[in-house]
Amino acid sequence: MYKCFFILLTILLSGCSVDFLSTGGVIATEEHKLIFISFILMLFVVLPVIFMTIFFVFRYKANKNSVYLPNWNKSNIIELIIWIIPIFIIFFLALITWRTTHKLDPSRIIGNKNNYLEIHVIALDWKWLFIYPKYSVGIVNKVIIPLNTTILFRVTSNSVMNSFFIPDLGSQIYAMPGMSTKLYLIASKPGIYHGISSNYSGIGFSNMKFITYVEPTHESFLKCVNFIKKSKFKINTMFDFEELALPTTNHFIKYYSYVNSNTFFQIINKFKNY
Repeated sequence: MYKCFFILLTILLSGCSVDFLSTGGVIATEEHKLIFISFILMLFVVLPVIFMTIFFVFRYKANKNSVYLPNWNKSNIIELIIWIIPIFIIFFLALITWRTTHKLDPSRIIGNKNNYLEIHVIALDWKWLFIYPKYSVGIVNKVIIPLNTTILFRVTSNSVMNSFFIPDLGSQIYAMPGMSTKLYLIASKPGIYHGISSNYSGIGFSNMKFITYVEPTHESFLKCVNFIKKSKFKINTMFDFEELALPTTNHFIKYYSYVNSNTFFQIINKFKNY
């Protein structure tokens, strides 16, 4: 019977991944600390309940050694314990949640306040466009960032509301047409991380994914920028952008050697006229 249980458990968990528990960024590390602390605190409630349930079943089951006390109705000590401990845990969880909510605010700048890389993120149907206004280049479904550098993502949508999320690096932020939201992240480990859309946006939603490359040095990051500048594709006008914005699924990675620096704000402003 036990073998069957473990076989069934293995089958049910075969599609699960522990990648979500890995961290590659400063914000993700802080979020995982909060999850771990909350998990430990909840065990202070769950484990005693499980223990007492099993203990009471065997201790007070009908047998010759049981003591019948028909006039007993309460215990002040037990009442104190079962109320004080949950109240303390709830208070402590509320305190750390309040503190981390402000500390991990997506729009709160982290790291070096005077030196950060700004990237414009545009959610399309069904792909992501990343624009580097400092270098006037862009990439579809791929973002490259340097290690240990404050990254400011300015996020908007050219279609329906969407959600920008790199699980290994930290917080997700909504992408909304006609609006700009800010997300600060810092990658603390070099590598390749997967980004997703975490808000349903239509038929191509499930494949609306992108790759995040964290370069180990600023020099290697600049080499990537120079490589992008060799591309023959450009976004000079809004007509070029609208051609890219046409709905597609499973869109390939595409480099643009030039993107008009006002493209991001033009996309936001066009929705204000509706």
